[in-house]
Amino acid sequence: MGELLTTKRIHIAAQSRKSPSRDHKGIPPLVSDEPAFMGVRPQCPRCRANIDRLECEFCGFGMRVDHGIVYALPSDRSTHYAHFIADYERIRAAEGRGSEKDEFYLGLPYKDLSGRNSKQWKIRGRSFDHLVKHVLTRDSQGEGGLILDLGAGNCWMSYRLALAQFRPFAVDLLISDHDGLGAAEHFRKQLPAMFPRIEAEFARLPFQDAQFDAVVFNASFHYAEDYDASLREAFRCVRKGGIVIICDTPWYSHEDSGRRMVAERRASFLNRFETASDSISSLEYLTDDRLRELEERLSIRWTIHSPRYGFKWTIRPLVAKFCNRREPSRFRIYAARKP
Repeated sequence: MGELLTTKRIHIAAQSRKSPSRDHKGIPPLVSDEPAFMGVRPQCPRCRANIDRLECEFCGFGMRVDHGIVYALPSDRSTHYAHFIADYERIRAAEGRGSEKDEFYLGLPYKDLSGRNSKQWKIRGRSFDHLVKHVLTRDSQGEGGLILDLGAGNCWMSYRLALAQFRPFAVDLLISDHDGLGAAEHFRKQLPAMFPRIEAEFARLPFQDAQFDAVVFNASFHYAEDYDASLREAFRCVRKGGIVIICDTPWYSHEDSGRRMVAERRASFLNRFETASDSISSLEYLTDDRLRELEERLSIRWTIHSPRYGFKWTIRPLVAKFCNRREPSRFRIYAARKP
């Protein structure tokens, strides 16, 4: 049973347009009902104009398509994230997050054939099962709706959603063949059609208003630099009655525990990888105070789901307290509907 915080109405900020300029000149237009967007109407991520092609007639920005991936990140934003992406990819590779073999990706999240991150994938698997069984909804024929998978990574969730008869759109900053959107090629033979993949940032999604049934922050909300802006953008993209979901973002009962976790992680990264991986100002974690502040500012209501991760996971806080260690992170699923 989900827990409830405060009850409010959702307020969505209006979109705006800017005066024309040019970017990505010479890119051939692509109408929105071609495979890149599967009928979902695009919006320019630079000037926010509603468009019917992947080249914006208002500012000239063009979303190119290469190997099935739509590139919707303007050049200035690509520069903003370049250091973060380089650090992230190097750290993830060192942690064994990719493979050349289809079997590695096809087993996720239930089996980690590398054996290096099995505990984390077990959490992802339990969260995903709870998400599909208790949070996402289907129509009377059992078909799932349009799902925006934000922070899709190697696209394992989009693949699993597609198998479960949902219609996913995978969005991430990473496009690599090992741990980014390019890794979805490992799923192609298992699906009748590949789901759309878009390189974009949370606060500037390249979709017109109210088209998706659900938006899922897939173990990714804590990477946002602005929680308000990211959530407002997610609510803009869902239909009336649709749902925005935060899945697998660390939660702490005390702000100090979160700050200590961030300091420990950065020190560990400096020691292991010679970088603190702090080139962008990610917010890193959630607390009840932060969740209530988001409710107040966005006029939403969270329903909190607590998947069962097993006995050992449940007693971690008690063990930490007994051993006089920092409070460990916990994971829950937060869901809010758009009325």
